[in-house]
Amino acid sequence: MTNATYAPKKDHSRMPVVFLPHGGGPWPFVQTPFGTKAELDLLATYLRNVAALPLSPPKAVLMVSAHWEADVPTVMNGAHPPMFYDYYGFPPDAYKITWPAPGHPAVAARVQSLLEVAGFKTDTDHERGFDHGAFVPLKLAYPKADVPTVQLSLKRGLDPQEHLAMGKALAPLRDEGVFIVGSGSTYHNLQAFGPGYKDVAETFDAWLREAGTAEPAERNRRLLKWESAPSARQAHPREEHLIPLMVVAGAAGSDMGVLGYRGTIMDMAMSAYHFG
Repeated sequence: MTNATYAPKKDHSRMPVVFLPHGGGPWPFVQTPFGTKAELDLLATYLRNVAALPLSPPKAVLMVSAHWEADVPTVMNGAHPPMFYDYYGFPPDAYKITWPAPGHPAVAARVQSLLEVAGFKTDTDHERGFDHGAFVPLKLAYPKADVPTVQLSLKRGLDPQEHLAMGKALAPLRDEGVFIVGSGSTYHNLQAFGPGYKDVAETFDAWLREAGTAEPAERNRRLLKWESAPSARQAHPREEHLIPLMVVAGAAGSDMGVLGYRGTIMDMAMSAYHFG
């Protein structure tokens, strides 16, 4: 399948697009200090149910993870991607986790083509593996690792407008059986976790809930100005964990967003958004 010639078809139900939180490090596959059992169980249950969101099985997943940035949008095009354990300080079992999903070089080429038609310079990476922003949620959603998966990087500079445009360029994939998933977090300040910062997380999350579920043109306008939101820079001193949402919002087009998940990690509000 991964080596087949790519021939887009319209025989799939239109795929949704999703932005989800991937939690901390290699949880829940090894013990971590990130969150209570109740919090983590709730998030794990949500992520396991992500596979049920498409109305028909996807031909492939296109994963946009917060944990990969490159000078230009770069597509992982290996047929059999390895694992990339992009964390440190965890028990040995954290470096034995496997999720041997196949790649899909033809879908990777289609991603690259769509972005280039939209004016982006692109690149490919044949050797890169699935980082934890990809393999943690997808191992929960697709434990059999039976869905071909392609990763796409963020573009350095993390410009919201560019990433919204990337998503818009990739929207045709939704009618071609490709399930687009953005993986990050609605709160990501590793220096400010815990009860003392709970109000910061909730304030930004409340703003994001309004923005993410607004009428599409208004949604995009608000997301592009996310830095002006209350507590924005306290919630995201660096915005790489929020930027996958821009790609997802661009791919959503005229679809309204809905709140797909709302929970906490270490008392900090986290949410997920579904479109289509």
